[in-house]
Amino acid sequence: MEDHVVGVVGAGFMGSGIAETVARAGMRVVLYEPEQAPLDRSARRIAESTGRAVERGKLSEADAQALRDRIAATTDFDALAEADVVIEAVVEDPTVKGEVFQQLDARLPDARFLATNTSSIPIAQVASWTQRPERVLGLHFFSPVPVMKLVEIVVALDTAPEVVEHAERFAAAIGKHAVRTKDRSGFIVNMLLVPYLMAGVRMYEEGFASREDIDEAMRLGAGHPMGPLTLCDFIGLDVLYAVCDSLYEEFKRPEYAPPPLLKRMVVAGHHGRKTGRGFYEYPDGA
Repeated sequence: MEDHVVGVVGAGFMGSGIAETVARAGMRVVLYEPEQAPLDRSARRIAESTGRAVERGKLSEADAQALRDRIAATTDFDALAEADVVIEAVVEDPTVKGEVFQQLDARLPDARFLATNTSSIPIAQVASWTQRPERVLGLHFFSPVPVMKLVEIVVALDTAPEVVEHAERFAAAIGKHAVRTKDRSGFIVNMLLVPYLMAGVRMYEEGFASREDIDEAMRLGAGHPMGPLTLCDFIGLDVLYAVCDSLYEEFKRPEYAPPPLLKRMVVAGHHGRKTGRGFYEYPDGA
């Protein structure tokens, strides 16, 4: 698959990580954003990430430069037309995603598949904006993408079997372990993870224990690499709130409902590491 051209729509934290991962596998990437500023931030982010890989001996300077050279950043949507596959990684808003897929479907009639990196929005809802829903599926990556090995392949009602198989080959080619899941809100990981994280938020909200003690208890007592509140900050409280909303809307179960504290933090702009403040403070920002 080295000759593949992969389109990535959205140059935020996840989109940048996807672009870096794909380019590291030897494929060319067209990274699209309608404005230049996010592309500039993405270039800095990828340069920092590959720089760390060089420092740790995981990449040579030449390989890191070649990786970056394989990523073509653009504000021209039509530049995506050369892509064999496209992965969308924009804001968790079904209307925004739907409009992106409507344009992709019209302008890339020969693309093998169009994938969304959504963490909770139904794939069928996104696919409904297209004329070819059989080639739409979910590719849910985990943060940080260059490090985390898992990708969930989310199979919608109309996704063609050959499209799923191609997505599995693609995931393997970029060094990821793929698992299949049906098109239900939260998929596998978030459906299991979110109730645990929200229990931690409620425990803190009710004053049951300090944030540090909650996190240390799960880190040292359950062997988790980080506690639930630290993990919330790492994921992004705005992202978690959107996932909770989607899960609760679909299943109407109280364990998926976002606690009031989470909503207050999100509207106040305290989104975790990326904004410099969440359940903890991060003086250096993201």
